[in-house]
Amino acid sequence: MSLLERRRLHGSDLPPLGDEVNVSARLRARAKEAPQRCAVRSYDGRELSYAELEDRVNSIARGIKRLGAKRGDRACLFVPPSPDLIAITHALFRLGVVPVLIDPGMGRKSLLDCVERVRPRLLIGIPKVHAARLLFPRAFRSVEFFVTVGPRLGWKGQTLEKLARESEPDFPIADTLGSEEAAILFTSGSTGPPKGVAYTHAMFESQLFALENLYGLTPGDVDVACFPLFALFDNALGLTTVFPDIDPSHPGQCNPEKIVHAIEANGATFTFASPSVWRRVVPWMKEHNRRFTTLRRVTSAGAPIPPALVQELYQLLPAGSEVHTPYGATEALPVANLANSDLTDDVRRRVENGEGTCVGRAAPGIDVRLIRITDEALGTWPSGAWNDDWEVEPGEIGEICVRGPVVTHEYKFAPEATRLAKIRDMGRVWHRLGDVGRIDDDGRLWFLGRKSHRIETAHGLLLPVPTENVFNTCPGVLRSALVGAGTRGAEEPHLVIELEPGVLRSDVERNLRAHIETHSDLPKLAGIHFHSGFPVDVRHNAKINRPELKHWVEAKSK
Repeated sequence: MSLLERRRLHGSDLPPLGDEVNVSARLRARAKEAPQRCAVRSYDGRELSYAELEDRVNSIARGIKRLGAKRGDRACLFVPPSPDLIAITHALFRLGVVPVLIDPGMGRKSLLDCVERVRPRLLIGIPKVHAARLLFPRAFRSVEFFVTVGPRLGWKGQTLEKLARESEPDFPIADTLGSEEAAILFTSGSTGPPKGVAYTHAMFESQLFALENLYGLTPGDVDVACFPLFALFDNALGLTTVFPDIDPSHPGQCNPEKIVHAIEANGATFTFASPSVWRRVVPWMKEHNRRFTTLRRVTSAGAPIPPALVQELYQLLPAGSEVHTPYGATEALPVANLANSDLTDDVRRRVENGEGTCVGRAAPGIDVRLIRITDEALGTWPSGAWNDDWEVEPGEIGEICVRGPVVTHEYKFAPEATRLAKIRDMGRVWHRLGDVGRIDDDGRLWFLGRKSHRIETAHGLLLPVPTENVFNTCPGVLRSALVGAGTRGAEEPHLVIELEPGVLRSDVERNLRAHIETHSDLPKLAGIHFHSGFPVDVRHNAKINRPELKHWVEAKSK
């Protein structure tokens, strides 16, 4: 590779889009192509064909319009994974109304803050959401229209069933421009305060193209959706969505037998699930001598997934199937992708010997560049331009920045967060992912950890993921976390260990000593601690809350 290629990555180009774009138009086309195909099914037996889903979307859109909602209004949507979630989302797109999706697992205060900040005109949710807005009216004071999904218990508004009781075939689809706001998706708050990520219709359309390209998804595929947001556009691609019996706020507590049953009983060909789900499903299948029979593509993201787990999962699939570990964020997805076929013996050795986590090559349409690590804003928002002098030299580590058609341009109602994370460049926008990485000589991107999780010692910079990957191979270690105790610039690295179930701490302590002796290039640790269960994010139950562990270590070290 040339020096320039070693500094930057570029994915294959995506096809150009027309001026008018609306994902809901794809659903209508799929319904005409295969009206009897199952569109969405939930574990409780509810099911809609494509024709039924199209009719349901039209009916809901008609009802919401009659309420008085207008194009550009924002609608907070609190509906569990179900056919109704899919139908309401597409109905809002069809109207040009902007759905706002907030993860309820983030906690009451954060959730109410998000609602108040986004100032919705509509609230569509299950009964307990409407009960909450009666208890906390300030957060919902902008809401004019109330729709209850389920029984309405005395509060004002309408039920979804009453709203959608009249059909209107071929309800007109808003002629939204690609640049128009399509949705606001809030981050989970696992790496800072929750922020509303503004998506345009063109960004969603580009995501669909990228997913089709990366995973070969075709009409007729069946997706068991263990992460609901990933499945919102299944039907635009002609897929059947199956919602399994899983709590989306606690995927790490799933019943593995129920996940396997959903995949096998529905003939699933595709699925996305957090690493925390596969950590439960894979051992269960091995214990019961089971194998998947229909899956062709399995994807997992949300946190680094150990190579050993990828290989174990791959061995449970039919011949010719693939495991993919896409890399990205709510603000930009997908950014890169690694398939099990890319996880060669050499790559796995490098991961497990402390070079970081390989996340693969740039996704279609994505430009990747690495810049020097700083917590300061770069450029002048909203004007300004990219400066090549920010970029690191080939082989050096830096903050990962991405540009492309799936990269979002702003955080809604958070100008300071936008200023810190975005760099405008000739009419396009770079997003600073807040992750630290490097690009290897073969054009692959490596993830080394969050910028905010870096450890600055008196002897230099440490990033957590490379060291953790080494210790995660130690027998008896479920996972590890490297955190710094003390003030930045004089932090001391401490290792925190979570044990595999049923193992003895004394055995693991002996294994750790042997591991440290074998890997002489590991950083010198100020201490090793054992934790009964790591704090993790609410969305994937996979991202380790290192700041919380840092406070825990500092309290223990006093």
